[in-house]
Amino acid sequence: QVQLVESGGGLVQAGGSLRVSCAASGRTFSDYGMGWFRQAPGKEREFVAAITWNGGFTYYADSVKGRFTISRDNAKNTVYLQMNSLKPEDTAVYYCARGPRYSSSRRREEYDYWGQGTQVTVSS
Repeated sequence: QVQLVESGGGLVQAGGSLRVSCAASGRTFSDYGMGWFRQAPGKEREFVAAITWNGGFTYYADSVKGRFTISRDNAKNTVYLQMNSLKPEDTAVYYCARGPRYSSSRRREEYDYWGQGTQVTVSS
């Protein structure tokens, strides 16, 4: 069984920065791509960023490209999302999820384990 636990959310002013983390249980964390998704009130859960199993490739939604950075530390079983130049429209619950083995994906359907989410609120 895989468990994912997000942390680091909070309230920040527009233009500020925040880093959210996702700690994973299990011995095979380094075999899998990981992703971050977000869901704002009344909206569908949407892709934010993904990273391959070894960190070699990263992918971003157009709305966050150039502002957010996904990274991972396989020794710590942790994936991070550094968020800079935050905007009020970034306000959402942010979820990490486990993706395909030895690959990555933007498609929500290809993620099998999800964390409980962490709230990020950006004030204007």
